[in-house]
Amino acid sequence: MGRFSRTLERLSTENIEAGELKSEAVKAGCKLIVSHQDRSFVTIHGVLRSVTLRPVGEVTALEAELYDGSDCVTLIWLGRRKIEGVSAGRQLKAYGRIGMRTGDRVIYNPRYELEA
Repeated sequence: MGRFSRTLERLSTENIEAGELKSEAVKAGCKLIVSHQDRSFVTIHGVLRSVTLRPVGEVTALEAELYDGSDCVTLIWLGRRKIEGVSAGRQLKAYGRIGMRTGDRVIYNPRYELEA
C-alpha cells in the first residue's frame, strides 16, 4: 500500500469517527463544542484524546483534551495529579464554563461523568 493510499484511508477513518462522535454528542443531549461561545456554561460529550500532567504557574494540573468530532477543548483540573478513570480513549460528559487560553478552548475544574 502506497503513502497516498495510507493517507487517504487514515483521513476517511477520521471522518467516520468524527461523524460518529458528533452523533453520540447529540444523543447525549449536548451541543457540539464548535457551537459554544466563549464564557458560556456548557455541557459537552466526547472522547479524551490525551491526558497530561502539567504545571500551571506554581500549581500542578491534570489536563485532558476532549474531542467531540467538531472541535477540541482542554479540561484542566487544578491541584490534581490523577483522577481515577480519566484516561486517553475514555468517553465522558463534562460541565463547566468554557473560556479561551492562548487561542485554545479550556474548561477549568469541570464536573464530569464517565461513560461506560
